[in-house]
Amino acid sequence: MSKIIEVEKLTKQYGSLTALDQFSFAVKEGEIFGLLGPNGSGKTTAINSILGLLKIKEGSIKIFGKNMSPDAYDIKKDIGVVLQEVAVFNELTVYENIDYFCGLYITDNAKRKELIREALKIVGLEKYQKFYPPKLSGGLRRRLNIACGIAHKPKLLFLDEPTVAVDPQSRNNILEAIKELNKRGTTIVYTTHYMEEVEFLCDRVLIIDHGKSVAEGTIEQLKKQAAIDEKIEVELSEINDEQVAKIKQLSNVKDIMVEHSKIVIYFAKENQNMTKLLELLKKENINAQSINLQKPTLNDVFLDITGRELRD
Repeated sequence: MSKIIEVEKLTKQYGSLTALDQFSFAVKEGEIFGLLGPNGSGKTTAINSILGLLKIKEGSIKIFGKNMSPDAYDIKKDIGVVLQEVAVFNELTVYENIDYFCGLYITDNAKRKELIREALKIVGLEKYQKFYPPKLSGGLRRRLNIACGIAHKPKLLFLDEPTVAVDPQSRNNILEAIKELNKRGTTIVYTTHYMEEVEFLCDRVLIIDHGKSVAEGTIEQLKKQAAIDEKIEVELSEINDEQVAKIKQLSNVKDIMVEHSKIVIYFAKENQNMTKLLELLKKENINAQSINLQKPTLNDVFLDITGRELRD
């Protein structure tokens, strides 16, 4: 597959703060690429730089094999952007909003009508095209926002937190719409705080922290990089420091987290972790109410790699 985005050694500074530090990555044609990082990690700066909205100190950005710049309108016409904040006109209907944004790229009326109908169908807003945005629920406004960004059929689409604060039905509709867009050939760069969305959607993921790429690959590759083989959750009626200290002494324990009445133990790769834990609990007369063995999630991997929760 050819590369749709090629970013090489991107550096951006705000005074003495280095927001991007020799940041490099590539997005392949036809994939859904997840860009993850804690707050302040450099995600927004990276996206704005790629879109030509910020002046960079050094580095290069290519989109569709061409050098990106603020006035590269031949490139920008094939890009769609859906930001976290809903940006539509309240005085225009759903149909009129999509028509306006599509009209920025498509001047042929017949072609535009066809594209608007297609966008309405993808996001499931056919029944609402005569509604004004203030009359829509938050989830429906999000769908409208996406329809405005995709109506001109961009080859490359940036989606920034498209499912924040939406109802479950709208969320599922949005995720399915993104899958459908990708099936139709749109390459997508996706940012979110919801790890389950990343696991459902993304072909590859890049984790950025402190303006640098710290890990990149498929979800399975990232799990291997984190060197966490499994995690075991032990629920106790009462937890004390002595119990936690005893468990920490087990060989191969990578990390321990205490959550209310539950101890979460992360093990590096080794056999018989559960057996060793059960033997310890029996020896120390620690009565467990439940024991749950799990494979690590992407959130566990993220925490292991960055040392922070995604929303930190």
